[in-house]
Amino acid sequence: MYIMQTILVTGAAGFIGSNLVLELLRSLSPVQIIGLDNMNDYYDVSIKEYRLEQIAASAAEHSDSQWIFIKGNLADKALIDKIFADYKPEIVVNLAAQAGVRYSITNPDAYIESNLIGFYNILEACRHSYDNGAKGVEHLVYASSSSVYGSNKKVPYSTDDKVDNPVSLYAATKKSNELLAHAYSKLYNIPSTGLRFFTVYGPAGRPDMAYFGFTNKLLAGKTIEIFNYGNCKRDFTYVDDIVEGVKRVMQAPPERKVGEDGLPLPPYKVYNIGNSHPENLLDFVTILQEELLRAGVLPADYDFEAHKKLVPMQPGDVPVTYADTTPLERDFGFKPSTPLREGLRKFAEWYKKFYNC
Repeated sequence: MYIMQTILVTGAAGFIGSNLVLELLRSLSPVQIIGLDNMNDYYDVSIKEYRLEQIAASAAEHSDSQWIFIKGNLADKALIDKIFADYKPEIVVNLAAQAGVRYSITNPDAYIESNLIGFYNILEACRHSYDNGAKGVEHLVYASSSSVYGSNKKVPYSTDDKVDNPVSLYAATKKSNELLAHAYSKLYNIPSTGLRFFTVYGPAGRPDMAYFGFTNKLLAGKTIEIFNYGNCKRDFTYVDDIVEGVKRVMQAPPERKVGEDGLPLPPYKVYNIGNSHPENLLDFVTILQEELLRAGVLPADYDFEAHKKLVPMQPGDVPVTYADTTPLERDFGFKPSTPLREGLRKFAEWYKKFYNC
């Protein structure tokens, strides 16, 4: 008898989470996917609802699979324990987190609740999934961030680099996730993989990200501010590339091994997922402008120069992000490769349709 694989995806109404669920329904059916999200109003909830509608439509097409959505908070330990008890997920993909560097300066409580307490609850639930000899969780995959590299001067960023200098609370919570996962992997033999994402973008993305915020402001006739006088470089990674990386990683947990002392070696890995091709922010803005014109979001005679302002660096920001993805290529034969123009074109077309502008 075929027993469906059960996958828990937290942050399932989020940008990466929703795209991952869609891909899993498309490529792994029959599969049972449990989605958890608190649907908070950090940004426009209608975008999260739109993503859930896309998932519901896909789930209806893949009737041999099961999609179960639970609205709830990662910091609710009783809820997390109940989800694990009721559904016994084999794979857990923890994407739920309070995101954003600048918001962590003004609202730190949200980061402690979601990124630390919430992640601890996931780790504890994974630990207890093995109680009474149960098979339990086969692989915990969780979102880390390129922010953990902080003020590192060496580029490209490698997972072998020391990352003890976070420049934001957000980055500190993500590094904490990696440390906690390592401890739990060592103590309880939980196969875990952390993924450091590099500036993810695409259709139905997060409105707090630069490309989305710039578009909103330009459409409203406001001035966009380009930080560090345009000298920032970002490793922009298209969401489909991120999802493909997550999908490959989640199906290949780190191997459980015993060390010379007879104790488990932690089945623990960390990978970068980035485009390995940092783009200058001014070049990025130029391509975005061209694609917004092409999609008809902005009129052909739009005066971009009148709506641009070069400003200094913001607290918590870093001048460059650049991923060394050699280990990902070596272990999974995969490297993100979507060109920036192609990704921004898809975003601009989605924006035009979603906002009917």
